[in-house]
Amino acid sequence: MATFISTEHEGAVALVTIDNPPLNALSAALMQELEAEVDRLDGDDATRAIVLRGAGERAFVAGADIKEFPALREGGAGDGGSARGLHSLGHRMDAADTPFVAAIQGYCLGGGLELAMCCDVRVCAENATFGQPEVKLGLIPGGGGTQRLPRLVGVGRANLLNLGGEFIDAATASAWGLVEKVVPAEELIAAATAVAASFAARSPHAVAVLRELARTTRDLSLEEGLRREADAFRRCIVSEDGKEGVAAFIEKREPTFTGR
Repeated sequence: MATFISTEHEGAVALVTIDNPPLNALSAALMQELEAEVDRLDGDDATRAIVLRGAGERAFVAGADIKEFPALREGGAGDGGSARGLHSLGHRMDAADTPFVAAIQGYCLGGGLELAMCCDVRVCAENATFGQPEVKLGLIPGGGGTQRLPRLVGVGRANLLNLGGEFIDAATASAWGLVEKVVPAEELIAAATAVAASFAARSPHAVAVLRELARTTRDLSLEEGLRREADAFRRCIVSEDGKEGVAAFIEKREPTFTGR
């Protein structure tokens, strides 16, 4: 059985590499393996942040595995095919307590961009290229591109990518808010790992609560969002991590967080 995912650790940061030459296309088997690895790492107390990266220099992920599409059509695509696989993976990432950082080089297209948008933060190399080119195949983005993209960059900019199928460069992606940081290619992994390490150094309990708020309140009214924020703050201040963080500040020492 082919293995598409490998993981190594730098302290509390897990670096997960997607490896499916030549451009790391998202096959059904790869997505199942990646979801299982996300599930394993999210349950590992020693892992406090996850970096997703693509093997090689040409692509983070250049999209879904189009060679699998004819079989989907012949089977009626009743289960949504690769779209369903990406939805399942995205839902698992959304539900995780562990934060995700995407380290993007080269092509980040179609399902690859949809996967990157499931991450909390995107760091890209200066050579990165982004797009949702499905419309050129007579298709639409089916793994979150019509939903996550406008939430990140706005409806008009999402329409430019989704309706035209054109690509944008790293500078444009940064200006649009699609990525949070652009660095030289040779600095990409170090930069993404540094961001992940900064998350890993914080209270896992507080980080999980912040991710929950970001996911569940973005479409609510300000009043309801503030109510949930206040409830979440109370949960944190009575948690073991909250008590430890306040005590460490008063005692002028570094906190030791346990995630409880």
